[in-house]
Amino acid sequence: MTRVRRRAVLRCALSAIWVGAFSGLASPLLVWPPVVEAEPLPAKKEADIIAKIARETMRQHDVPALSLAIAKRGQCVYRHAFGVVDKGTGEQATPDTLFRIASLTKPITSVAIFSLIEQGRLSLGDRIFGEHGRLGFDYAPVYPDRVTRITLHHLLTHTAGGWGNGRDDPTYLYPEMDHRELIRFVLLTRVLSNEPGTHYEYSNFGYSILGRVIEKMTGQPYSDYVQQSVLHRCGIHDMALGGNTLTERAPHEAIYYDANGSADKAYEIDLRRRDSHGGWIATPSDLVRFTMHVDGEGITPSILTRDSIKAMTTPSAANSGYACGWAVNGVPNWWHDGRLPGSAAIMVRTASGLCWAAFANTQRDRLDLDQMMWRVVRSVPAWHA
Repeated sequence: MTRVRRRAVLRCALSAIWVGAFSGLASPLLVWPPVVEAEPLPAKKEADIIAKIARETMRQHDVPALSLAIAKRGQCVYRHAFGVVDKGTGEQATPDTLFRIASLTKPITSVAIFSLIEQGRLSLGDRIFGEHGRLGFDYAPVYPDRVTRITLHHLLTHTAGGWGNGRDDPTYLYPEMDHRELIRFVLLTRVLSNEPGTHYEYSNFGYSILGRVIEKMTGQPYSDYVQQSVLHRCGIHDMALGGNTLTERAPHEAIYYDANGSADKAYEIDLRRRDSHGGWIATPSDLVRFTMHVDGEGITPSILTRDSIKAMTTPSAANSGYACGWAVNGVPNWWHDGRLPGSAAIMVRTASGLCWAAFANTQRDRLDLDQMMWRVVRSVPAWHA
């Protein structure tokens, strides 16, 4: 074994606790490929380049804290945090700092739906509303015709026919309404502009409905089912739905700052009502663990079957770049980004066997975490990004 390989093996062994948490088992070295097969970690020069890229991004976009995690073929290869999570106290970010993940929630909700499909409790062609719908007449005694033709697949692929994320995104309206009240109001007053299945329009509201489907089919709160049937099976135990206010900040959670550097705007949204389309808080390591358990590679034990993963990552006829909760391309790479006032996030799975996630506790129009992370992973040639 070469000196370089021995050094890489040692460093990977030191990170075994983090890697072992992917499996949720107590003995990490029993469930991962032998240490002698360790993927290369960055050399010091490469790690310095990664740190330079991260700090340049933070400086250019006034990002208080930035946290990254990267795995290659089922193994931790990089995990680091930069900056401060609280500008008032100077509290330092760590790899265990929790961040709002915004729309990275959508792949998680999609996996929860596919777990129910595998149990035979749902199918992609199921109608959602009306006489034969999974939610029946729970929200109104009668619905517009187009609403009754919405299927589970339409909601997953953002092809329900409307309710998009423009200026009138329903999920930002009427904060005094709960899920039930808001869904009823939108179904009866917001006319769908397109026939379901014919047009792609990214919709937070559609994924809010999916959360209610999960609750109806399981008899559990959305978050409970996701934690038990998705996250815990990936070895993730610290993720939770975030709080709405600064006083509800979870232990080890970042504080969020808007484009003006203030924490005020970031706490004006109802995060709990955004549960199934943007409500979770997590570490980048958590999202890497999650992605590795549904990446289709077969290296890390998958929580879905290959058929489910194929269906989940097959784009709709209306948009070749988006599948069921995942943006996709022909490589094939899968990913999702997320933005809320005060937070930005990216999660990626590549065909080359890499998975990564990066979170920031601010949101800027020109802050591009996806571009930054591609620079990061390409700075280590041995990763073959």
